[in-house]
Amino acid sequence: MLGVIIIFFSTFFDEIAISIAKVKLSQKQISIYSIGAINCLVVVLIFIFVNIIKHEFRFSAASLPFVLAEAIFNIILTTIVLRAMAQADRSTFSFIRVLTMPLLLLTDLALGYKINIFQLTGIGIIILSLFLVYIYHGIRKKGALLTLITAILAVVTLSLYKYNITHYNSVEVEQTIINSALIIYLWLMAYFKAKENPFAFLRQKIYFFQALINIIPSFANSYAYAFAPASVILSAYRSSAVFWSVVSGKVYFKEERLLIKLLCLVLLIGGIILLAVN
Repeated sequence: MLGVIIIFFSTFFDEIAISIAKVKLSQKQISIYSIGAINCLVVVLIFIFVNIIKHEFRFSAASLPFVLAEAIFNIILTTIVLRAMAQADRSTFSFIRVLTMPLLLLTDLALGYKINIFQLTGIGIIILSLFLVYIYHGIRKKGALLTLITAILAVVTLSLYKYNITHYNSVEVEQTIINSALIIYLWLMAYFKAKENPFAFLRQKIYFFQALINIIPSFANSYAYAFAPASVILSAYRSSAVFWSVVSGKVYFKEERLLIKLLCLVLLIGGIILLAVN
């Protein structure tokens, strides 16, 4: 229960950080590359700090081909995620990205793993909820296709990440390597394409605040896994993320179709809970 509570409040801060980024991107005050570089910098600093505290640096040279593949797919995914975040409604973005969970289970099924009746039912309920929110115009088309692509690509990146930390590297090392690669890519894109120095934005209070806010969910999500099974935490994270995106979408971004979104949110949470049943 404690792990679920931690996740619920961490996604609240996550939503604040994402909403700030969305507003600044819509105002064209910063490029997607600079905002991405700032966020990745915070994550890298956190995991470097954890590495120092734990005195653990588990890295296998045999993982290099898989790490390289993971880095490339993450660069593609991050670029599309940032574009989707800027274009799509908050609730549209979170609703569609939930598809990653059933897609991961279907991938496991294709690889020969068993899926129980509860998980199959959960997949059906999630698809039904997304279908309902779409036909009743709870999902806007703008940014929806990009968001759908991110949900599919996330299956690849998560699978590679899971494989690497299971067979080769520690979580902290894997995260540090991947996010460092992202920082290099995003900084180069910001500097040469957007003509910006990403880290110069940290001198502005709003971006410094956004970076600090990002620290909270990064730490909280890591500790939450100590209090509950990974499947429960992931389910809680996806459900809470959709909840807070619906709230911010209505209160701050003035999105419409609140009732249908709330109904589909209830169905979605039920489906996600069933996915977590082993």
